[in-house]
Amino acid sequence: MTQAYAQIVGWGRYVPSRILTNHDLAQMVDTSDEWIRSRTGILERRMAGPKESSSTMGARAAMAALEVADLAPSRLDLIICATITPDYPLAATASLIQDAIGATHAGAFDLNAGCSSFVYAISVGAQYIASGAARNVLIVGADTISRILDWTDRATCVLFGDGAGAVVLRMSEHPTGVLHCVLGSDGSGAESLYIPAGGSRLPASAETIQAKQHFVKMDGHEVFRFAVTAMSQAATQAIAGAGLKPDDIDLFIPHQANVRIIQSAARALRLPMERVFVNVDRYGNTSSASVPLALCEAVEQGRLRQGDRLVMVGFGAGLTWAAAVVQWGVPASAARRPWWRTLVQKVWGQQAIVGSAIRRGRRRISAMRVPTVIPTDDDEEPSRKR
Repeated sequence: MTQAYAQIVGWGRYVPSRILTNHDLAQMVDTSDEWIRSRTGILERRMAGPKESSSTMGARAAMAALEVADLAPSRLDLIICATITPDYPLAATASLIQDAIGATHAGAFDLNAGCSSFVYAISVGAQYIASGAARNVLIVGADTISRILDWTDRATCVLFGDGAGAVVLRMSEHPTGVLHCVLGSDGSGAESLYIPAGGSRLPASAETIQAKQHFVKMDGHEVFRFAVTAMSQAATQAIAGAGLKPDDIDLFIPHQANVRIIQSAARALRLPMERVFVNVDRYGNTSSASVPLALCEAVEQGRLRQGDRLVMVGFGAGLTWAAAVVQWGVPASAARRPWWRTLVQKVWGQQAIVGSAIRRGRRRISAMRVPTVIPTDDDEEPSRKR
């Protein structure tokens, strides 16, 4: 059998319009532009509006990626949404995106591996394609971190922003695309970056809300030490697994958490910063959206050409880490689409809205036709009837 490769053929991103600068934060919490800039490299970040969520931002990024891939949503086989801020505890945000874009033939599920989630999802999607279980897979990284921050805690609130990015993976017989992935986890460090309450261990209560236990808690020093080691080791292992050397890598796209962490990881890999993509200054840490946002901007800026090899690497809560080596297999011109492509995309969007309304209506009509049976004490289990 011919080996199947997962090639990135579409990419798209979305960030909210509202910008929150360091100077804005200085009016809200005891901090300053100099303090934030010198320690993190962050100048500003984006904040979701009241009607925006992980699913709405993810759907916008997904449609942009599908437009680049020239792929109708109905041709998707699977949607994986990498997120730590789902719209609801139940149902999956991937299902909401699937409905919003009209991907009526796609399976959908969420993946949560902290800020490593997108690279984890790339690995999973590539395996679906390699096994022949899927031909077109949409990977979305979307997070609305502003909704889970304590805005009185300067150790965390200055670091994060909201946004979404997406890629389309397509089956290819050419040896390109996702070459090798490395995934890792060390749960002994889970409490160095987590949200204490809201799960089955500590359900929501008046006490947990008063104690602000539904917000991100982080041991910054511990996470910094872990991140530098995890990113450099994961990248090294993934590069070796692909049969390459660090000098063979044209672009390094790390999780955009802190410019100091990125610089330290680059030094450990002996990569010059010219080969490292950084946009943390404008978006902050967008968690699952971090790597795809950086990837999209790298393409837009002409930093990737057909045949280039790149490494995407992330680290995050769990503690988790992940790296993926990818050979870029499509020309940069694939991002330039004529005007009528935009029109087609708008038609797809309208079809998705109409289709969703029709499906809801059909379910309601079907529910009216099925009689509701309420069990009574007289109803016995078949096995107990004599």
